[in-house]
Amino acid sequence: MSSSSPSPNGASLSSPPPASPHDDSFFSPSAETAAATPATPATAATTTTFFTPVGGDPSPFSSPEAQISWPADGSLTLSWVLDLMSKFDWASRNLPPTDFPTVLPVEVFDRLVLTASKILHKEPNLVRVDLDADDDSGKDCRVVVVGDVHGQLHDVLHLLNSAGFPSENRFFVFNGDYVDRGAWGLETFLLLLAWKVFMPERVFLLRGNHESKYCTSVYGFEQEVLTKYGDRGKHVYRKCLGCFEGLPLASLIAGRVYTAHGGLFRSKPVTPSKRSKGKKNRRINSNPEVSSLSLGSLEELSKARRSVLDPPWEGLNLIPGDVLWSDPSMTPGLSPNTERGIGLLWGPDRTEEFLKRYQLKLIIRSHEGPDAREKRDGLAGMDEGYTIDHVVESGRLITLFSAPDYPQFQATQERYNNKGAYIILEPPNFDNPTFNSFEAVTPRPKANPYYDYQDVIDSDEELDLAAMVSET
Repeated sequence: MSSSSPSPNGASLSSPPPASPHDDSFFSPSAETAAATPATPATAATTTTFFTPVGGDPSPFSSPEAQISWPADGSLTLSWVLDLMSKFDWASRNLPPTDFPTVLPVEVFDRLVLTASKILHKEPNLVRVDLDADDDSGKDCRVVVVGDVHGQLHDVLHLLNSAGFPSENRFFVFNGDYVDRGAWGLETFLLLLAWKVFMPERVFLLRGNHESKYCTSVYGFEQEVLTKYGDRGKHVYRKCLGCFEGLPLASLIAGRVYTAHGGLFRSKPVTPSKRSKGKKNRRINSNPEVSSLSLGSLEELSKARRSVLDPPWEGLNLIPGDVLWSDPSMTPGLSPNTERGIGLLWGPDRTEEFLKRYQLKLIIRSHEGPDAREKRDGLAGMDEGYTIDHVVESGRLITLFSAPDYPQFQATQERYNNKGAYIILEPPNFDNPTFNSFEAVTPRPKANPYYDYQDVIDSDEELDLAAMVSET
C-alpha cells in the first residue's frame, strides 16, 4: 500500500515506503528465480536470499569465482544475467580491480558489447515505449524509470531487487549516466547491457552526458577500464565509446511521458543566404546563432545525428548536446546554459509549451545530483532522489536521480547523504508517477577512486571546451 509523503517541493505525493538496503551480499549462491519478482526487503545484519525461487527446484549458480562464459548459442537467458549480477557483486567485494578479467574475459566482453551495440544503433533517437491499457497486454504493465546511477553497482542491484527485474510486463527506462565517479561504472554499464540484450523490447538505455569521451576521461571511467583490463584496457575503452554513440537520446512512454537525461532542446533555425539572380540550387547556410532560440520538435530530435563521441556545443548539430546537458530554470524562456558551457536553460513556460504541443503529461529528466542542486537558486534539493521542478497547466517536470549517498568519493567530511529514487508508471495512463526513495547500500566495498575527486571540476561546470574539441 502506498503512503502519502511530502515531495521535495511541498506537494503530497503517492509514495510507498522505501525498501531498506542492507549490508549482506545481494545473492544467495544456491538460488535463482524463474520470474522477475522483487524479494522481500531485508534489514541490516539479516541473512538475505536475493533471488526467490518460483516453482520447481532452483538451478544453482556456478561458483562466484568462476569466469563468465558466453552462451554457446549466443542467446542470453535470465539465469545468465543473474549469474553475471552475482559474480560482479562477489568480485567487487573479494577481488582487486586488476583481477576483473578473471571474472569477465575480454572475449566475453567483446561479445556482449558487440551484441548490445547492434541493438542500440538500430534504435531511433526517440524510442517509443508503446503501452495501451485498453489492451489486455497493457493492463498489468508497469514502467520503471531510473535516473543517474554513476557506477554505484550495489545501489543498482538494490534498485533492481526493490523494483523487480525486467519482465514481460515490467519495462525499464534508464535515463543515462551509468559511468564515472563511482568505482564500478564498467560493471554497472555491462550489467545493464546484459539486460538490454536479454530483453531488448523491455529495457531501454538512454544516453547521459557522461557517456562521452570527454567526461569519461575526466571523471574516472577511462582510468577504471584501463586499470581493470590492463594491456587490453584501451581496446575495451574504445568499444565502450562506440557503444555510447549508439545509445538513444530520449523516450516517449505510452504517448504521455517524455524522458531524456538533460531535457528539452532548441529548434534548428535555417537562414537562407542571399541568392544571385539567375543562380539556382545555391546551398542554404544554417547558422543556429542567427535567430532567437525556440523550442525544438520531436521530428527534429528524430533527425539529429547522435553518433558523436562528444556532443558539440556549437555548429549545426546542437540537439544532442541540448538533450544531454540542458537544465530547467524558474526563469521563463530559453537561454544558453552559460554555467555548463553547453545546452540550454528553459523555464516553466517552455515546459508548458512542450507538454501542450504533444499532449504530454510528464517530462522526466535527470542530470542533477545533490552537489549540482545546492547551487541552483529557486529549485529544490535532491535529498529524496527527485524533485518536481515545474508544475504547469498541462503537467509536471520532474528531475530524477538514482544514485544515493552521491558522489561516492567526496572531498569534504560532510556528505550529502541524499537518497536515490526511481519512478513507477502504472496504467491506465502511465502518467501518474509513484516515487520510490531508497538509501545507499552500506557499507560499500572498499575501493579507490579513478579520478582526482578533490581537484576535479564540480557538477560538470566550466567544461574545458577546447579539450572536448581535441577529443572529438
